[in-house]
Amino acid sequence: MFISSTLRLRESCFSAIRLPAHRFSTCTTARISVGEYLPVGINLYEKSPSHTVDLGKETVSVKKALVIGVPAAFSPACSGTHIPQYISSFEKLKAKGIIKLYILSVNDVFVMNHWKKSMDLGDKLIHFLADPAGKYTQALNLGFDATDLLGGNRSKRYALIVENGQVQKIFVEPDNTGVDVSRAEAVIKEI
Repeated sequence: MFISSTLRLRESCFSAIRLPAHRFSTCTTARISVGEYLPVGINLYEKSPSHTVDLGKETVSVKKALVIGVPAAFSPACSGTHIPQYISSFEKLKAKGIIKLYILSVNDVFVMNHWKKSMDLGDKLIHFLADPAGKYTQALNLGFDATDLLGGNRSKRYALIVENGQVQKIFVEPDNTGVDVSRAEAVIKEI
């Protein structure tokens, strides 16, 4: 009941407002907060357009997961610093109980799949999820207008510690794109 009512509130907020092209959101609903469940019923994509992932449903059965949001695949900060930190810290994350790691970006599934292949993952099982229309990012209310730099609305850089689908801790970069509060070292200290 709580999950569906929270999702309806978020969905109704975004579907009821016609947003001008230059604005991402005028919704007064706050971003997802500690204690809320991840949104369900919104498809993300992994590997191909036919492989959908409902992150809210999937994480309900996962004891502890980490969801990392990034503004752009292949950007210098995302590919050079942020995600490599999580890859190199994968064993530390596992030792802290993280069972699944998800990387999410407002990109198409082909970009995300190619980006994953370009990273030095070895045998690490890390899920790279595409949010092509930004619907999941909107439901979390963790998006921003990056039209001038990236051509449209994008995800803020963030990390969510999730237990059984419920958000336990949130780390969102105050400037949307920096790599400080959401960096691997900072998040690992809080797990």
